[in-house]
Amino acid sequence: MHIKKGDNVKIITGNDSGKSGKILEVNKNKGTVIVEKANVGKKHVKPKKAGQPGGIVDFERPVNASNVMLVCPKCKEASKTKMTFDKDGNKQRTCKKCGAVIDKVSAK
Repeated sequence: MHIKKGDNVKIITGNDSGKSGKILEVNKNKGTVIVEKANVGKKHVKPKKAGQPGGIVDFERPVNASNVMLVCPKCKEASKTKMTFDKDGNKQRTCKKCGAVIDKVSAK
């Protein structure tokens, strides 16, 4: 996957296109991500215990990973990324627009 938890991304399609935020959660099996303060849904919640309030709760819903682009920390623009190797042979994510190294990719 081209993005991971903690990355700043911009949504490029859908109702929330143009919004940007931090990734809170990544689901690799479904190919979805949860972006902070984007694609917000509402849920009606009953009180579980005595004294606990019920009501309508806002929560972030998943967005398909293909609908978001990584925001480069150097040029501050949404751009594609590519995998490159440094001189020691370690993988790293690189911005295609400005060529800046975003981070090192750890091999698992």
